[in-house]
Amino acid sequence: MKRVLITGANKGIGLATVAAILEQHPDAAVIMGSRDRARGTEAVGALLGERPDWESRLELLQIDVSSRQSVIAARDSLVERHGSEPAPLYGLVNNAGIGLGSNEMETVLDVNVFGAKRTCDAFLPLIQPAGRIVNVASASGPNFVSRCSPERQAFFQDDSIEWSTLESFIKEAVAAQRTSGDPGESGLGSLDAYGFSKACLNLYTLLLARENPHLYVNSCTPGYIETDLTRPQAEGRGVDPADLGMKQPADGTVAILFLLFGEPRGSGHYYGSDARRSPLDRYRAPGDPEYAGR
Repeated sequence: MKRVLITGANKGIGLATVAAILEQHPDAAVIMGSRDRARGTEAVGALLGERPDWESRLELLQIDVSSRQSVIAARDSLVERHGSEPAPLYGLVNNAGIGLGSNEMETVLDVNVFGAKRTCDAFLPLIQPAGRIVNVASASGPNFVSRCSPERQAFFQDDSIEWSTLESFIKEAVAAQRTSGDPGESGLGSLDAYGFSKACLNLYTLLLARENPHLYVNSCTPGYIETDLTRPQAEGRGVDPADLGMKQPADGTVAILFLLFGEPRGSGHYYGSDARRSPLDRYRAPGDPEYAGR
């Protein structure tokens, strides 16, 4: 049984991914990670209400990726349930995220980047060889990088990056934003918290793949999907989300499922919502030629 842990899975794209895995992959089981236990229990109940046959392949795990204590407790709970040898996980999907349109940079980065790292640090030893890690990023990442200086564009594609360097860089950018309201002469252009966090998540994916050659580690954008993060954009304009081109959460699972169960070309890459490789420094629309760079 291929057991997959998905963070932030009680709603939106995460919940749609849970359902898609259980529907399309009968040899897989899902651990639904939820920050709030009550909401997670409600989501599990709703799924099983429609498909009671999924009960043996679905379980809930409370995990708040912004809290190291919560992440460690979640890891210990998983080990208590399934043991640690052989490795109980086939895949990890870092889906939990916040902050589209938010200027609370430190909070956004703490979840979108540091939260993914906390989760990987805790659960990596529990992933079997040739297992999968999928970091759910966003087209906002490459769009952000495209507005940076050439030097910074190169930085965001440097697969030799070390975590200490990336962490220091993030802290310096946050400090500059806090003191002056802009990144100064850092070459980052307009520093929106969400796009910056997703560019950093893609860069973290590169180093994570390099450090774990026994795994398939990739990131992707789910596409422009109607969720709690994006819906306010439509509400603010007084239009239907579909009028802005937003798709339904089920449409956002294509790349995630491909990176979990398909045959990606190697590791340390970023994929578009159509499950095709895409560049880190500019937007590639679904249906455009697949990126062929390194």
